[in-house]
Amino acid sequence: MSESTLRSNFLSFTGRAKILHLTWMAFFVTFLVWFSHAPLLVVIQESMGLTDQEIKTLLILNVALTIPARIITGMLVDVYGPRKTYSAMLLATAGLCFLFALSTTFEMLALARFLMGFVGAGFVIGIRMISEWYPAKQLGLAEGLYKGMGNVGSAVAAVTLPTLALMFGGDDGWRYATAITGVIALAFAFVYYKNVSDTPVGSTYFKPNKSGGLELTSKRDFYFCLLMNIPMYAALAVLTWKVTGLGLLNDTAAYIIYAVLIGLYLFQASQLFKVNKELFEKPVDEILQYNFKQVAILSIAYAVTFGAELSVVSMLPLFFKDVFLIPVALAGLFGACFAVVDVFSCPSGGFISDKFGRKSSLVILLSGAAIGFFAMSQITAEWPIALAVATMMIASFFLGSAAGCVFAVVPLIKRRLTGQIAGMVGAYGNIGAVLFLTIFSFVSPSVFFLTIAIGIAFAAACAMFLDEPKSTMAEVMPDGTVQFIDVH
Repeated sequence: MSESTLRSNFLSFTGRAKILHLTWMAFFVTFLVWFSHAPLLVVIQESMGLTDQEIKTLLILNVALTIPARIITGMLVDVYGPRKTYSAMLLATAGLCFLFALSTTFEMLALARFLMGFVGAGFVIGIRMISEWYPAKQLGLAEGLYKGMGNVGSAVAAVTLPTLALMFGGDDGWRYATAITGVIALAFAFVYYKNVSDTPVGSTYFKPNKSGGLELTSKRDFYFCLLMNIPMYAALAVLTWKVTGLGLLNDTAAYIIYAVLIGLYLFQASQLFKVNKELFEKPVDEILQYNFKQVAILSIAYAVTFGAELSVVSMLPLFFKDVFLIPVALAGLFGACFAVVDVFSCPSGGFISDKFGRKSSLVILLSGAAIGFFAMSQITAEWPIALAVATMMIASFFLGSAAGCVFAVVPLIKRRLTGQIAGMVGAYGNIGAVLFLTIFSFVSPSVFFLTIAIGIAFAAACAMFLDEPKSTMAEVMPDGTVQFIDVH
């Protein structure tokens, strides 16, 4: 099949392309609702009489649940399939959106935003859906298109919702604006459920043999997985520490949360052992094994790519304003260019991965991003502003392309566990954001960019140990026989 034919297939709305477009639209809607409050915070603060501290609390609560939610969502999608899981996610999204729009107290607002963190896990569902429909030679581009187009939801919210709020007017304009996004989610839940299927006709949807934790295939990988789970709880502990530092929690409450996090980690460890205890009794057949090292490397790569993206987007406008002494609106426009590049960079990274190999593409793109952020750390007021913006956009392109490259590999590790693997890798993206934003609170922008460059360089070094995916993947059929799936 020629490249022009492949491109035309992506642009159509039939067959697998229909699944791709409906799935990125579902992702788009979840992000539209998840970030619907951000551009309306000033209006919400005035309408509800909230303090600055309460507004900061809403921002933190909005992402607090996303880390564990991506792990849980990964398990659900592997067991129930993406069609049911995404439809249910959209229904829940609509309900939480209505709860937020109808809130009359800060406590109700806080509860709605805390639960809304679960909506940020919708991304994981589409990774499994698209991996079921697209062959490996197109998978990177398809996953990149899904990620790049879906991310636009937050930008559309920023552009449209303030205008909608003004159209409705009064103190309740923000309620109508956010409620409209809930109506969109509610309607699309039914559209998605009616128009997609988990697999093409005749294909088998492989499910995990056990639920409750990620299936592993060696004792070494079991201990490795326990180690890789620690940063998830550490990131939640850091968020708790930040909220305590803002004076929104007292020390006693913080210690209780820390104790709960330790308890949850131990519970997860026990569940992981329950799922994998047979590893300590007899080894897994070699043809059914996969290497957890792959998951760990991709998690680190996504932590520094998506984590850097989330943290940098929030500080770039102020950076340009302070360094080049330009108006706030212009600084915001320059800062937005960083996020806009993601629409093109994610599909580009996936395409590069499809064309030139998974491992080498990831190493090269991460190296380019590291160089780009090192260049950004050198930006001063003496630079021509056009050169500074160009440097930022080049760094953003390599960063987004590397992130797209990560999810070109995720579905090629173990088909029946794709949701859970995507959940862990996706959670590490949020862990990276927490880490980088915490560092930013202590250092200058130049040191911040340099820190990101060092982190990405470390990920590039780790990526050198990534194994190129095998040409076939062994999975157990429902009748107990082994089927080899061609992934090339």
